[in-house]
Amino acid sequence: MKILLVGEYSRLHNSLKEGLMALGHEVILISTGDFFKNYPSDIKLTRTYDSGIAKKLKVGIYKLFGIDITSESIKKQFFTHKEQLKDFDVVQLINESPLTTTPKIAIDIISFLKKYNTKLFLLSCGTDYISVSHALSDAHPYSILTNYKDGTYDTKRYKFILKNLEEAHKKLHDFVYSQIDGVIASDLDYHLPLLGHKKYLGLIPNPVNLSKLPFTETASEGPIVIFMGINRGNMHTKGIHYFEAALKNIQQEYSEAITIDIVENLPYSEYIEKYNKAHIVLDQVLAYDQGYNALEAMAKGKVVFTGAETAFSKHYKLDETVAINALPDVDYLTKTLANLIENPEKIKQIGAAARAFVEREHDHIKVAKQYLESWK
Repeated sequence: MKILLVGEYSRLHNSLKEGLMALGHEVILISTGDFFKNYPSDIKLTRTYDSGIAKKLKVGIYKLFGIDITSESIKKQFFTHKEQLKDFDVVQLINESPLTTTPKIAIDIISFLKKYNTKLFLLSCGTDYISVSHALSDAHPYSILTNYKDGTYDTKRYKFILKNLEEAHKKLHDFVYSQIDGVIASDLDYHLPLLGHKKYLGLIPNPVNLSKLPFTETASEGPIVIFMGINRGNMHTKGIHYFEAALKNIQQEYSEAITIDIVENLPYSEYIEKYNKAHIVLDQVLAYDQGYNALEAMAKGKVVFTGAETAFSKHYKLDETVAINALPDVDYLTKTLANLIENPEKIKQIGAAARAFVEREHDHIKVAKQYLESWK
């Protein structure tokens, strides 16, 4: 089968590509690399005018003429490769706006892909019209918009997310769903909003290439290393401030027993190496399932504080702890961290269980087979 993967988030499409190729399929990945993370692609489109004086120029042009010159540049680059982007059996979009362009340009790109290829699928693994609408509701106790609704952060910080509900993006959403053969969710955070939708094909777990993530049992001597990677651009949707407050409490109580390592906005290649010595990884609070970064840390045998709600345990029929369910409660986070520091044998137990879980449910070749079945 000939497959085109469009867009990249957190290495998901790269891992899926590796699984599909291991099964003998021809796969091409086109993306912009997911901003500073700079993931590899077969066809890499370069984002321009995103920093410094060039960004100010872009903002000025947009205010005067309503033209996003970054999106225009991506469109031009995309169509430079148009002959390479035809005649695929399956095209999968990473998002309703798979190359992070304006809705109008996303429609132009998707129209081309629909016209010149056989089947078109959508992956729900990032914010879009349905997931943001769901997060804004009171369907669950918390969501990525919890701190928007309670006023913790300036509402301007949520502009990028809330734009998914604007008229232009709703038009893009309606267009995409009129064109696709089906939509797939990557985890429970995207599965729950799609339940009952006529084009929903179900949840397929994130693919993880375990050969690139060797399990290493962390040192039992010396301080317990707690690692947190921060992306300042989206920390308000992850609940990072709950972790920061808990870490202050833990530092005061256990300063001699722990080392806290916090990094910001690292490219993926640096980030994945940075936490190798960590025992505990703080990923995100405002989630119900694990995102990609959490799964990679779990594969390495880390104890990860992330989404691991009751719905997650039920879905995978778990009777053991494979990750710590991180709740938006500083006292709870502090006590849970303290319990691990005082009982380091639990760190090894949970780390081993985490690796076994990822091997069982997220192996990239097993997951690739699930995609092939859904695409059929």
